[in-house]
Amino acid sequence: MGMEVAAEEEPKKKCRALIFTYGTLKRGFSNHNLIQDLMLTGDAVFRGAYTTSESFPLVCGPYRVPFLLNIPGSGHPVTGELYAVSAYGLSRMDELEGTSRGHYQRLGPIRVTKAAAAEEADDDSDDEAEAEAEAYFADRSYEMELWKKSGKLGFRWYGEKEAKGYVKRKDRPQNLSFLEHIRIFLSSSTDQ
Repeated sequence: MGMEVAAEEEPKKKCRALIFTYGTLKRGFSNHNLIQDLMLTGDAVFRGAYTTSESFPLVCGPYRVPFLLNIPGSGHPVTGELYAVSAYGLSRMDELEGTSRGHYQRLGPIRVTKAAAAEEADDDSDDEAEAEAEAYFADRSYEMELWKKSGKLGFRWYGEKEAKGYVKRKDRPQNLSFLEHIRIFLSSSTDQ
């Protein structure tokens, strides 16, 4: 029995960073397989559906890729999923999000609260009703242009409707970097 308790506590010890996900890392979306792999190794633990306490713009860029913009007070409170993640899990997520290549930046803390529907579903949950987490925001080098391109309108969540037309990374033109795709999107007169 002692071994079982230790095994159950291990992921909680390893997973110290809280990451708020709002786009393709969420359940049911194309990049969630990374989170699933991390959960299998104890490097990520699902904490529940949460909403940002403050409003932030959530917009789509090229290929319907979602971006959270670090413009507090604009947009809406955004609903997503909260994960506790290990240092290894963070490094894998940073790699996916291109933090070293200027695609996204991991920022925080942002305050999140348990989403209303989630509270009703797990009244006996030991997860906190409020937490401080980090999130992946669009890199500041292009975030204001992305906000203007969206008509300064954002979403409350990234769901099936918002993701319609999303193109997976492997299906995008490979001869251009992601930042080049963003630049082309921002300079075009129509949404891609």
